[in-house]
Amino acid sequence: MTDTKPAKAVSPLAPDAFPRLPDIAGVEFSAVEAGVRYAGRTDVTLIRLAPGTSVAGVFTRSSTRAACVLDCQDKLAQPAPDGAGAAIIVNSGNSNAFTGKAGAVSVAEVTGAVAAALDLPEGRVFSSSTGVIGEPLPHDRIIAKVPALVQGLDAGGIEMAARAIMTTDTFPKGAVVDVGGIRIAGIAKGSGMIAPDMATMLVYIFTDAKIEPTLLQSMLSARVDDTFNAITVDSDTSTSDALLLCATGQSGVEVTAGPVAEAFEDALGSLMLDLAHQVVKDGEGATKFVEVRVTGAATAEDAQRVAMAIANSPLVKTAIAGEDPNWGRIVMAVGKSGAHADRDLLTIRLGDMILAENGWRSPSYSEEEAAAYMKRSELVISVDLGVGGAAKTVWTCDLTHRYIDINADYRS
Repeated sequence: MTDTKPAKAVSPLAPDAFPRLPDIAGVEFSAVEAGVRYAGRTDVTLIRLAPGTSVAGVFTRSSTRAACVLDCQDKLAQPAPDGAGAAIIVNSGNSNAFTGKAGAVSVAEVTGAVAAALDLPEGRVFSSSTGVIGEPLPHDRIIAKVPALVQGLDAGGIEMAARAIMTTDTFPKGAVVDVGGIRIAGIAKGSGMIAPDMATMLVYIFTDAKIEPTLLQSMLSARVDDTFNAITVDSDTSTSDALLLCATGQSGVEVTAGPVAEAFEDALGSLMLDLAHQVVKDGEGATKFVEVRVTGAATAEDAQRVAMAIANSPLVKTAIAGEDPNWGRIVMAVGKSGAHADRDLLTIRLGDMILAENGWRSPSYSEEEAAAYMKRSELVISVDLGVGGAAKTVWTCDLTHRYIDINADYRS
């Protein structure tokens, strides 16, 4: 039995519109309503990739990973048949996580049906599921829609696919970059259960460049920590996080090494950061987008600890929601992080304003100016520890009562 879910108010931080994404040669999309959990919404998407496509991926490190994540990891660990095409099938509404052996059966049934319909090796069909944990996936509903999904495949259907993978998201997420005659386009979903441990959402990125799988994987892995692993909404890591990067080779531009590879990796990183920021801006109940900059740490690990302690602190996040420049909560977060810090060497800023320095409130501090700054929709919190040269920047959002409302009602 499926339910109808009421429409959600769009995040005030949402972009004005979904970006105009170009077709990526060798990639086709379709989406249908299968009634996986809710009625009246598209909830399954199919993506077909041209023969010869290279696929790379990164996934959640959760010890309760979903069956589809385990299956993708197993398949990517195997060498791809020469010249083989590939496909990705994604459903929303049910994560197929913590579903025991039945979860693996559901993955095999769905990917097997897609493989048969598209004449692909089963090892080249990847799946993702997102939604409620602990409920069996009604895979028969998905399989019944495979013929319609195949029939509807369209090179221009990427926005449709971006909408079909949404759960508590209030807007579809997309981004595009061009570099040296190569196109890279991506879509993502993510709004809650967002905390760094690989990708914290579902992400699908496509390029028409020709890149062999090992290099593709190394470039993807190199860019994760400063993008998807540098965001947090609520400090909770999903069971279903997956990021797949697919290179079709259809542009004829080969990426191997040197300046071309460096330029491609930089462009890829830029696109990944764009999508990561969109996820934070769609954080459940979010009204503020917050950049946390930590400098002067003794080690990179300490910089990470302090940045995430601030970004994940409920007290800091609720102060931001209330537009209260309560910098004492930032001091608290630094102190609890476990990183090396010295009270008398700390400097704390909001934007360009120095709030605290030399172990106490700054003589130039103005409560009125700080309160006015807090009314902005985008904020920067900077902390210099003054004990070293390591730095880290992460992004987060505020914590509002709307977050409670969304998650208290998630299964009803």
